[in-house]
Amino acid sequence: MITPFTETGEVDHERAWRLARYLSDHGSDGLVVTGTTGESPTLCTEEKLALYRTVVEAVENRDTKVVAGTGTYDTAESVELTKKAVEAGVDGIMAVTPYYSKPGQEGLVRHFEAIADASEVPVIIYNIPGRTGRLIEVGTLQRLARHPRIVATKDAVMDIDFTSQTVAQVPELAVYSGQDSYTLAMMAVGAVGVISVVSHLAGDQVAEMVNAAASGDYTRARELHLSLLPLCEACFLETNPQPVKAAMSALWEPVGEPRLPLVPASQETVAAIEKAMANLRPVVGG
Repeated sequence: MITPFTETGEVDHERAWRLARYLSDHGSDGLVVTGTTGESPTLCTEEKLALYRTVVEAVENRDTKVVAGTGTYDTAESVELTKKAVEAGVDGIMAVTPYYSKPGQEGLVRHFEAIADASEVPVIIYNIPGRTGRLIEVGTLQRLARHPRIVATKDAVMDIDFTSQTVAQVPELAVYSGQDSYTLAMMAVGAVGVISVVSHLAGDQVAEMVNAAASGDYTRARELHLSLLPLCEACFLETNPQPVKAAMSALWEPVGEPRLPLVPASQETVAAIEKAMANLRPVVGG
């Protein structure tokens, strides 16, 4: 979930509340708050905790889980934020690979175990070497899966062989796609769904594709995948979440500009997103 900002750059809680409801109404059965798409590196702890409370309230009494992105490159900070996020009422934690510091595999195990030890709710391990500079190896995932609260991995490795090895060798972990364009291929080898960016714009189609694949209807899932592919590509023409924020402002409600060092997406990117959306297949019954 993106983080809406006001025109003066503060977190827009009213719009975040409405966005959470909108996503919940359009296919999302879970919301990751203050992940990378939510511009977590530019949010202070107080802003993150306030967002958790806002989104938890927005989806109260709905069958929508709230997952807090609490991982940083500082284990102690991640542990403290995890504890406070649980107190704020979230249903789960997502912890990204520590970025920039590039710890070895033993350091990764100790980092994630410390976060899971501090949590009273399930934990998703986020594996995205393209942004963090470090791959969480399959053997490391096997070790982490022994922890009772580490239950899933968000796989943005963008390597189907790696996903296949994870599914085969770490069956205890549910695997979620971390890259929209890879979702169908990953589900074909055993992933269970996607933690999505394009669901802001085409949540109903993403949900139908995932449900079709999960039920074995790969003909329908493939149709939706091919329909969504231009949108997936357009949403990553520039650094995420620049494109999706600009598109949401153009097509939904104003969600503000990204905080520096990110900048607003170009009009060409927004036009590419609008063109891709015009060619989406309608959902069944839609």
